[in-house]
Formats: sequence, C-alpha cells, structure tokens
Amino acid sequence: MRFPVGRLPDEALLSGLATGDQELAVVFVRRFQHRVFGVAMAVTGDRQLAEDVAQQTFERAWRHAQIYDSRRGSVTTWLTTIAHNLAIDAVRARRTEPVAPEDLDALLGTVTETPERWALADEASARLRAAVSRLPREQARALMMAGIYGMTAQQVADTEQIPLGTAKTRIRAAMGKLRTTLSAPERGGHVQ
Repeated sequence: MRFPVGRLPDEALLSGLATGDQELAVVFVRRFQHRVFGVAMAVTGDRQLAEDVAQQTFERAWRHAQIYDSRRGSVTTWLTTIAHNLAIDAVRARRTEPVAPEDLDALLGTVTETPERWALADEASARLRAAVSRLPREQARALMMAGIYGMTAQQVADTEQIPLGTAKTRIRAAMGKLRTTLSAPERGGHVQ
C-alpha cells in the first residue's frame, strides 16, 4: 500500500521535485502556490508580476532543490525567502524613479505590521522584521536604502546629507546587528 503523496512531509516533496517526479512536483506546487503568490503579491502589488514571480520561484526551487539544507530553516521558509527576494528584484527592475527619502520613514513604519506580515508568516521573516524594527532609525533607513532600494553608500550619503564614511558605518552596523540577532537562538536575539 502506497503512502498518500498529499500527506508527505515538505522535505520529501522537495526531494521529489529535485528528482523530477511529476506527481510530487504537482503536489509540491499545489501545497505552496498560495503562500508563494501571497508573498509575491504583497511585495509587488501587481497581480501579473506576482504570478511571474511565483512561477520563477518554483523554477528556482526545482533548479536548486538539491542544495536545500533543513538545518537552515523549513522548506516553507526557504521557498518564501526565494519568492520574497525575486519579488524585490522584480520591483527594483520596474522602478524608474527613486523613492523620496521622506517616504522612507513611512515605509519603515510598515516593516513590522503590514499585510505582507501575514503572507510572510514564517519564522525567518518575522525575526527579520522584528530585528529591523529594533535598529536605530538612522541605521534602519540606511539599511533600507541600500538593501531594498539598491542604493550605493555614496547615494545613501547624498540622500541623507551625511559623510560617506557615516553612511558606510550605518549600513555596516545595521548588517552586523541583524547578523548577530538572526544567528542567535530565537528566544535570545536582541538588537542593541
């Protein structure tokens, strides 16, 4: 008697995807399609672009399934991280005008409580949002400009009207604090 494929663990479905098993690939996509699309939609705000991002996410998961490491997070976390990163890249590629620096404070205010929070309801994204929200405001702004909007340290310095070295320090300090927080055990990680 065969085990029902719909009840297989996520890791088994991912392994089936890696080996090219059609039945397991279909079950894998069906299991995660709503969550992946939700992440893409929350980031892009565009249904067609979100559909494209979701398709790219599953293609990337298929190509890289063999390198998935369960010690670094669940399949859900891994897949939604891929979707989130691809969605950000898609938004960046479409963006023709820079975001005004005065709009960054509003954006930073939404980092912790947005509809995206529900779409990205996995442990890694929740920890990241919490860690970013605890950063000093100047560091969080510099990190957002560099990490989300792809600005160089020089562009951050010009936008914030600060010396280049200060911009680099803020970005580096924010990244260091996030790295420390996210590598710490979940119950003990705090940003100073």
